[in-house]
Amino acid sequence: MAKTKKQIIEDLKLIDLVVEVLDARIPISSQNPDIGKIIQNKKRLIILNKSDLSNQTENTKWIQYFQKQQIPAVLVDSVTGKGIPEVIHTIESIYDSTNYDSKGRIGKSIRVMILGIPNVGKSSLINRLVKKNIAQVGNKPGVTRQKQWTKIGNKIELLDTPGVLWPKLNEKNAMYLAYTGTIKDDILEITEIGYQFLQLLVKDYKANLIQRYQLQEENLNHIFSSRETTENEKILEVMELIGKKRGTLISGGEINYERVATIILDDFRSGKLGKITLEKIEE
Repeated sequence: MAKTKKQIIEDLKLIDLVVEVLDARIPISSQNPDIGKIIQNKKRLIILNKSDLSNQTENTKWIQYFQKQQIPAVLVDSVTGKGIPEVIHTIESIYDSTNYDSKGRIGKSIRVMILGIPNVGKSSLINRLVKKNIAQVGNKPGVTRQKQWTKIGNKIELLDTPGVLWPKLNEKNAMYLAYTGTIKDDILEITEIGYQFLQLLVKDYKANLIQRYQLQEENLNHIFSSRETTENEKILEVMELIGKKRGTLISGGEINYERVATIILDDFRSGKLGKITLEKIEE
């Protein structure tokens, strides 16, 4: 982490504009808090990637949130390419609005640095921008390993950087990163991650649960209206309902909770649970 941070600071001397890629489902938790200090007065563009997986109403609110901070923001889906033309247009607009006469930059390429934590889709974004599979892409965090320059036409040059997490995470941010797969599943207890995530879904996205797993709303209401069970027991009951629907029974008729947790998280990450934003402006 320290080595990558040092390299980014050194490379910033070559850069006109910083593009920071965030996960639209968790815009704050996927934002390295050191970035603002590192880039200082460099022009900045926020990319809210994976916006196809996040709630559209919340997407609009997050765009407005960054705009109020005088930071342009663009919604992008790197898988389909949605939003890519707007990214290019915004980069050029930011550059054109900056006075480079005194710096001898007129007529030269716009030098752009792509920043983002692991697994936010930086490499997929670059591949879409250049319309080639230039940057290495993978589902696992930390696929990008070394510095890569890539050209977009004759006007823009991109500098990719390795994704880097910061040394200290608070519990809430760490869980959000675990839900989206930024923190590897084998680092934390998958059953606990799935359990905590299910708590959040029951609170804010109950309808998504009902639709995806064909649950009966009456059953859920009955579970959570009971005064004889604890909150923990209620969430476990919901996991059992989902487990039975998905056939995760093991010997003795017990539910395989680890398998249920994996199913729920996979469905969220793939969008099968619907469009979900975990971090909301109101919070």
